[in-house]
Amino acid sequence: MEKLTVSVKEHTYNVHVGSNTYELFATEYADLISSTDKIGIIADAHVAKLHLPLLKDALAKTGREISVKIVPGGERCKTPDVYVECQSFLLKEGFTRNSLLLAFGGGACGDLTGFVAATFMRGIRFIQCPTTVLAHDSAVGGKTAINMPEGKNMVGSFHQPSAVLFDTDVFKTLPASEMRSGMAELIKHAFISDASWSDELLNEQQFSAPSIEWLQKELLQGIKVKAQIVGEDEFEHSTRKFLNFGHTFGHAVEAASGFGSLSHGECVMIGMGYAFILSEKHGDIPSEFTNRYLRFAKHNGYTFESVFSYSFEELLSYMQKDKKASFGKMNFVLLKEVGQPFVQEISTAQCLEVFEEFKQRLESGGIV
Repeated sequence: MEKLTVSVKEHTYNVHVGSNTYELFATEYADLISSTDKIGIIADAHVAKLHLPLLKDALAKTGREISVKIVPGGERCKTPDVYVECQSFLLKEGFTRNSLLLAFGGGACGDLTGFVAATFMRGIRFIQCPTTVLAHDSAVGGKTAINMPEGKNMVGSFHQPSAVLFDTDVFKTLPASEMRSGMAELIKHAFISDASWSDELLNEQQFSAPSIEWLQKELLQGIKVKAQIVGEDEFEHSTRKFLNFGHTFGHAVEAASGFGSLSHGECVMIGMGYAFILSEKHGDIPSEFTNRYLRFAKHNGYTFESVFSYSFEELLSYMQKDKKASFGKMNFVLLKEVGQPFVQEISTAQCLEVFEEFKQRLESGGIV
């Protein structure tokens, strides 16, 4: 089991990655557990069917009262209705400011649970127990949110967890689509931080179907990248924006597709392709690298068909709602070179130009 520490201005917590991490409730986190009057688990419905007994058995050793709220799987849980249901559940169960919440599911469940914890009685403690590879990104850093029909993660708060327990034993039941989704965020961390690591991942034969042993080491590296950036910029005023590489266009595709038909990571993979073409124009990324990336993505089972499913105007409406946008101007995270991110204002005219070039590049390269 590996451990690393995340430090922000007024809070420090540990991230544990490995097998049997839930045993830490009775050891390393015994004092935290004993300070709570009630423990609540907000669990993804699919994950609960597979793994909830694993978590409940570990918590049973602490002797605390436990309540469980099951929520819809994936992005379907990040709605205003489900959020209100969770708040009502906690009130009916008698939760107080001294209670503790656990997020048990993927990144969406963690986002929801964190926002519930951030706003219940103006803020209670919570622990992230992520069950997907994708959540190695979202579970660390304290971003919490729900979606609105108008855009992804539009209502939320910064609320840091008390701990992150990443039990890799649950990865054995992850479907291939979920594995691909999570690996997209992993390679994003490489692209914004380290050219050599990026090259290793682009050449990795087991990228989309990794062994747990290899994956555990790589996830730790990705979490280190995020922890360092979050430590520098907790509230996304500067360098934390770099973590959104690929997300502006990716979130637009995700919103247009209705949050769920494509996974978050698959949309980010699409968004990084768009961002690489922009980086050719505003940075020093060669077109050969972008084309290599697109071939790599296709080889590993990622689809770009949705780029052709929506008009530019439809996607533009979502890009203009991106949280990095200001004063009506769109800002994209781009790369000067691999490992060297920066933020660039992009005009609507150039967004359209790159959108058309992206489609042409995908067709001429045999990616779609």
